[in-house]
Amino acid sequence: MELTREQAGALLRRYNQEPFHLRHAVTVEAVMEWYAGQLGYADEADFWGMVGLLHDLDFEQWPDEHCRKAGQLMEAEGLDPRLIHAVVCHGWGICCEVKPEHEMEKVLFAADELTGLIWAAALMRPSKSVQDMELKSLKKKFKDKKFAAGCSREAIQQGADLLGWELDTLLERTLEAMRAQEALINQRCEGL
Repeated sequence: MELTREQAGALLRRYNQEPFHLRHAVTVEAVMEWYAGQLGYADEADFWGMVGLLHDLDFEQWPDEHCRKAGQLMEAEGLDPRLIHAVVCHGWGICCEVKPEHEMEKVLFAADELTGLIWAAALMRPSKSVQDMELKSLKKKFKDKKFAAGCSREAIQQGADLLGWELDTLLERTLEAMRAQEALINQRCEGL
């Protein structure tokens, strides 16, 4: 079954009410759309975004079954197996054994935790924005294991490795994506 963004948003809100989780979903959606355009998949940007929007569908209610429960929920909805695989594999090596294969899946794996780290760093800034954040500042936060300790640096590094990118490239590109999409993220969050 093909989903519209509105249907995907309704599905997300069925299982997620926490503003933090909703904002994270919208952030990853927008970052994935940006990456689709940057990496030559502009015609699939909506699909990439849908994967980002739904990637943590199960996390708020079933954190101990993360990714596995999302797959079950999505299968019950009759959703596209490609969408289900992409969502499930972002937990590879963490909470499931489904490996990211497609470049889009690798981007999701790499950017998921990183968007959380970047957002946490932005909230510490007087501007509460990524617009004035420098790569140097982000790298400092990345190296500080106590800062946003729930964001797995190992998963971020593993994501960069999966993509064949230097860590700095992943950090810089994802920060650029969040800068470029910040207004859209804020607008979409108001609509939730």
